[in-house]
Amino acid sequence: MNYSNILYAKEEGIATITLNRPDKLNALDSAILIELIDAIDDAREDDHVKVMIMTGAGRGFCSGADLASPVSGSDPKQPGINRPVRLEPFIAFGAVARRLHDFPKPYIAAVNGVSSGGGLSLALLADIRIASENASFIAVFVRRGLVADTGTTYLLPRIVGVETALQMMWTGEAVDAKEAERIGLVSRVVAPEQLMAAARELAGKIAKGPSVSIELMKRMVYAGLEGNSFTLQAAYEGWAQEMCYLTDDFKEGVAAFLQKRKATFTGN
Repeated sequence: MNYSNILYAKEEGIATITLNRPDKLNALDSAILIELIDAIDDAREDDHVKVMIMTGAGRGFCSGADLASPVSGSDPKQPGINRPVRLEPFIAFGAVARRLHDFPKPYIAAVNGVSSGGGLSLALLADIRIASENASFIAVFVRRGLVADTGTTYLLPRIVGVETALQMMWTGEAVDAKEAERIGLVSRVVAPEQLMAAARELAGKIAKGPSVSIELMKRMVYAGLEGNSFTLQAAYEGWAQEMCYLTDDFKEGVAAFLQKRKATFTGN
């Protein structure tokens, strides 16, 4: 697929998606959502991709739905989508959210500016969020007379707690980067010029690790949060450990330990 609304690059095990509508603060319309669906699917299916980063071009990360667009991402008759996408909640918005929620590999959001509405959801769906000092987070829905959507009511309370999530959603007030770090919405705040370097440094460390065990740990953490059963989780860990025993990376990890050297993992 030729992309005109995003930039998509793969290098050294890292797939980077850059939302590229800077004149619109990277607002989401039908076209950019369809491109996101394609890029996320490609990153999921490519075994050479170990980690995915998402960021925005220009001043914004993503300002949410493009309300001025003639074709909405929630229009069931928008061009370029198939029936499964049309049947997703909020159509293309839901298809992107579902893909990010189910993305099996580590996903890092490098939030460079405003992250609002559906753009906030893109950040919330990340496993790790790193923010520029210029970043802000806005559950803007209430300002439009709407409820928070695209998974925000599910994700935000689990990340920052119920009280803080409700305050953000009820007021629609912006949370700046410093406050976002304080409430646990982001893990780290860096200077704007250091944002992508910080995200890539973390992604690079993860990409060099044993991919099977990393992806299984992601799967188990989220399953544990939803299942809330120690017994089931322990059984899941036992199965996952057996899967790791079968990998080349397990053999390399043991060999490196015995030979007192650093392991070189391949993801196999």
